[in-house]
Amino acid sequence: MDFGQKLKEIRKNEGLSQEQLAEKIGVSRQAITKWETGKGMPDIENMMILAEIFKTTLDDLVSQSIQQSAKKPPVYHSETSYDIEQLTHFDMNIGTARSLTVLTGEDEKLHIDLASEEMENIGSLFKVKLDEKRGKLDEKRGKLDVDCIKKDGVSRYETADALSVTITLPKGLTGRCEIGASVKELHLTKLTLELLEYDGEAQSVIISDCCGSVELTSRTNYDITVDGIRGSLEINQWKSGSVVHIPEDADFRVRNKGRGCHVFFQKNGEATETGGRENSENLLSLSGVQSELIVDLQ
Repeated sequence: MDFGQKLKEIRKNEGLSQEQLAEKIGVSRQAITKWETGKGMPDIENMMILAEIFKTTLDDLVSQSIQQSAKKPPVYHSETSYDIEQLTHFDMNIGTARSLTVLTGEDEKLHIDLASEEMENIGSLFKVKLDEKRGKLDEKRGKLDVDCIKKDGVSRYETADALSVTITLPKGLTGRCEIGASVKELHLTKLTLELLEYDGEAQSVIISDCCGSVELTSRTNYDITVDGIRGSLEINQWKSGSVVHIPEDADFRVRNKGRGCHVFFQKNGEATETGGRENSENLLSLSGVQSELIVDLQ
C-alpha cells in the first residue's frame, strides 16, 4: 500500500472527511485529494502533523512508500507522436492495460506513450496504428482513428498487469475523443476538450482538473474520485452500480436520467438526503438501465 492509499484508509477509519482533515492541518481540501491520489506528497512539517493527528509515527506513515520507491525497477517506453493541423475527432481503441492516463498537452501533437516496468522490448511488442481522415466530419474538422495493436504472443493478462498508456491530446485541437479500453486505473487529468467518451472497464477512475464533458460507459462498477466538476460527468451503466467520491462543497447538480436507476447520497459513510446545488451549471448524471449511483460527499 502506497502513502496515498494508507492516508485515505486511516482518514476514513478515523471518520474524517477530506475537508475536516484539511482544517486540522491548515491546508486546502484539494491538497488532501492530491496526497490521496498520488499527485503530490506533504512536506515534512505536514507529515509530522499527520502523524500526530493519527497517533502514529512518521516512519509508519512513510516507510513502506520509501521502500517501494527504492525497489522500483526501470520503466521502458515506446512513444508515438503525430502532428494535428485542425480540430479533430479522435476515435481510439487501446485494448487492455493496467492504467490509462488522458490529458491535454501544451503542443499541437498527439502523443501516445506506452510504458512498462517488465516489457523491455515494448517497442516491438506493440504497434500504434493511425488512420487520418481529413475533413471527414466537415471542412473544419478531421477524424483520426487510433489502434493500439499487440503483437502475437502477448496475452491480455500480461498487458493488464504490465502496460501503462498515456494519451496526451493536442492543445486547442481536440474536439471529441472516444476511447475504448479495459484498465484497472483510469486517470483523467488537466484535460480540456468538448467531450471525452470512455467505453469500457475501469476499477478506479480519478478525475482532476478537467473542463468539458466526460461520459463513462460500462456494464461493470466504477469507483470514481473527482475533485470537482467543470462541465458534466455522465455515468452510463447497465445493471451495475458505481460510487462517486466528491467534495461536499463542490459546485454541481445531480440528475437521474436512467430507466429503473437510483441515486443515493452519503456522507462519512452514512446516508444523507441530498447533495449538490440545484442551480449549478455543472452536472453529474446517471444514465442507463437498472443501475445505482452512490454520491459520496467528502
